[in-house]
Amino acid sequence: MQSRSATRSRSTAETRIELAIDLDGEGTSKIATGIPFFDHMLTLFSRHGLFDLNIEADGDLEVDFHHTVEDTGIVIGDAMREALGNKHGIRRYGSCHLPMDETLARVVVDLSNRPHLEFRAPDDTPSAPNFPFTLVEEFCRALASNLRANIHVELLYGRDGHHIAEAIFKGLARALREACEKDARVKGIPSTKEAL
Repeated sequence: MQSRSATRSRSTAETRIELAIDLDGEGTSKIATGIPFFDHMLTLFSRHGLFDLNIEADGDLEVDFHHTVEDTGIVIGDAMREALGNKHGIRRYGSCHLPMDETLARVVVDLSNRPHLEFRAPDDTPSAPNFPFTLVEEFCRALASNLRANIHVELLYGRDGHHIAEAIFKGLARALREACEKDARVKGIPSTKEAL
């Protein structure tokens, strides 16, 4: 099987990111963003998506976490899009209902080449300690825009900020894993347009 992997570097005045991903991996990862909770979320993303993922990020954390989280989402999305190639034989769609104790999240993905994020959560959704909940949405938006995917995330219910973020990251990983997987019954590109 042809390798579906990619490496990416991105350097701006705010962040420097080095990344390697293999879509057909075993879920091994080496993550160092300088944000421990974000490292935890990306490790979960790798493990549950079965993506081998190495990330080294150096960002302006003295300002806040926003640039590092957003730019990491940009680079992951960009690398995944490259690794998918022409999307020949993929399932294209993926979905996951992910429970995490009292929390339930739903994530649905279409690798459509039409970027869109629909992110629905109550305005009073709690943050995890030391990681604003708004950054979960920013990561998903950056990923969707650069992967050029249609991603719908909905928090159905939940009370604990850590569990909520974790359910979304795990759900995103599993939905993407399903969408990226090869299906022997799919001949060519899974679209009547014959292009994605």
